[in-house]
Amino acid sequence: MTAKTSRTAAARTPPSKRTKPAQARRAVTKPAAVKKAAVKKAVAKKAVAKKVAAKKTATKKTATGKAATGKAATGKTAAKQAASRRAAAATSAAAARTGKGRAPALLSGGNPQIAKGEGDAPVQAYIAAMPGWKRAVGRRLDGLIAEAVPKARKAVKWNSPFYGMPDDGWFLSFHCFDRYIKLAFFRGTSLRPLPPEASKTAQTRYLHIHEHEPFDEAQFVAWAKQASRLPGERM
Repeated sequence: MTAKTSRTAAARTPPSKRTKPAQARRAVTKPAAVKKAAVKKAVAKKAVAKKVAAKKTATKKTATGKAATGKAATGKTAAKQAASRRAAAATSAAAARTGKGRAPALLSGGNPQIAKGEGDAPVQAYIAAMPGWKRAVGRRLDGLIAEAVPKARKAVKWNSPFYGMPDDGWFLSFHCFDRYIKLAFFRGTSLRPLPPEASKTAQTRYLHIHEHEPFDEAQFVAWAKQASRLPGERM
């Protein structure tokens, strides 16, 4: 068949028959493109879902952390409140022992009358009842002893605060007089340097604190530490 004949035959071929191969190619190409687009869409959807899940996890961790912090803070607050209640109860008990809330009477020389009792509460009740300038000095003495001898035990005996060591006797006491506070070191003759005031009791030495005279806190702390290491006085 010649080229001319071939062209003539093609010209005689109906259009529908000539375009069929192109339509077939488009039919094959279209599903592939649709599939590719679907895959991209699925990948994008999965990525979005992953981001959402990660965000939820982070939010949950943050909420858990805040909850834990809040719980810890609540626990600390509860502990502080419990300690305050215990302190209030101890103070109330001391007040009950000193006359059901009434102010303690002041004995000769202005010394507070406090019932005998073991522990910090009766000592604090005594200090709170010390008259005038003596109250601040009493608080300072109590604080210095607690710092110098953290394990010291306390009590009120014969209307005076006593300080001693666990399972041992007493090493120190103080008492109010009109013009001064008298501190008693029960093993004072063994202290160096000697506390200035002598006593009728063989081993006891005194220190007198007056309102307008200097008080050597460093020397007092040194005596308290020395005294706490000596055998205590049992009373």
